[in-house]
Amino acid sequence: MTPLVPYAGFTAAQAAYIRRAQSAWLNVAEGGKRAGKNIINLVAWASVLETHPDRLHLAAGVSQSSAKMNIVDSDGFGLQWLFAGRCRAGQYNGRDALILQTKTGEKAVIIAGGGDSRSASLIKGHSYATAYITEVNECHKTFVQEVVDRTLASSKRQIFFDLNPKPPAHWFYSEFLDYQDALRAQGRNPGYNYGHFTIADNLSIPKDKLIAELTKYDRSSIWFQRDILGRRTSASGRIYTSYDYRDVAVTPQQIREMDFAELSVGIDVGGTDATVATLTGVTRGYDKVVHIDGLYHKQGIDHRMDEQQYIRMIVEWLIPWTKIYPRIGAIYVDSANKLFIQGLRLALDRRGLHRFVVRGFDKSDGILERIELSCMLFAQGRYKISTALQKWHEAYQMAVWSDKEYEKGDWVRVDDGSYPVDCLDSAEYSMYNFKRFLIR
Repeated sequence: MTPLVPYAGFTAAQAAYIRRAQSAWLNVAEGGKRAGKNIINLVAWASVLETHPDRLHLAAGVSQSSAKMNIVDSDGFGLQWLFAGRCRAGQYNGRDALILQTKTGEKAVIIAGGGDSRSASLIKGHSYATAYITEVNECHKTFVQEVVDRTLASSKRQIFFDLNPKPPAHWFYSEFLDYQDALRAQGRNPGYNYGHFTIADNLSIPKDKLIAELTKYDRSSIWFQRDILGRRTSASGRIYTSYDYRDVAVTPQQIREMDFAELSVGIDVGGTDATVATLTGVTRGYDKVVHIDGLYHKQGIDHRMDEQQYIRMIVEWLIPWTKIYPRIGAIYVDSANKLFIQGLRLALDRRGLHRFVVRGFDKSDGILERIELSCMLFAQGRYKISTALQKWHEAYQMAVWSDKEYEKGDWVRVDDGSYPVDCLDSAEYSMYNFKRFLIR
């Protein structure tokens, strides 16, 4: 007989949130990553769906696939598992849906994506009894507003949101949640159920392991404040607060003594901005990231280099390094510059360097994810940069958050020519694809 798999229980705060959700009209689970917000909302919503008198409901995320992954499946805790044996995938008026058999009859849960301004039009024409939007502040404002409006006719209106924090100026706070908080403070919003959770509320993670993992973070970083403590952090000051030249800088002689398991090149192509290439090695065991060498060129007013000239410059810089490190194999270029990618591939082939794979860098994770990886490596003492790369050292030392972009509700690096920010892009392109091996 297969033994039962033990599951971690809920904390008192999580259990209280679930109980309040049975009667609340608005349920918001906010906080750090891996805090169990999604699971808490799923358990609460499933119990509401079981007895709700109305038939039509909505599950949504920034994309339909995100909604299916986080709400329908959710690593074995989604609706299809909570209603196992009583649900099936189907259609409702041409829309993907999950059909549930509940104590109060059949329910249709439409599955939708809300990532852009057109998404709102795809859910019009229906009134929804309840709705759950996962990662709500990643969805488009008009979509979220439409979902809220579409539940007005419900016989028992109940909305569920989960979210990781954004800056306090983000529209979801300034135009929606702040108002709900103000009403509650006045005693005028009794049906508003808010819960703040962190990874410390996740009882599936042993305490000793959690403590060991948290020691690897820079506690002064926005990354730690946002993802671990779950705070709506303001963007101000230096980005790479753990960068210290004395700890990061390594000499070419020290680099020659290192044993690299992986090597790759990242290229950020500039027009009037700098064009930068970075050669990066990752040591055995994926212990350290080392920027070995780089090429930096910023055009002057009187000298205009075209892409073909830059391609030739990069190839000539790269060839000597292929003799020192024959295993260099991948080159990642800003994905927006497709013609440069094709031109570089042809130029390398003409020089007999057929082994190189030249591809566009995938930016789908976003710049903040790349910044967070660098911050983690600096905090752990695992990020090294050659003393020959002074422009790169300058960039990491001087990079700051943009107050202007923060006012719009996002964290973005200042890019005004005050420091060589292109070095950061190039360095990230060269090492980010090793992320899954580097995180520890």
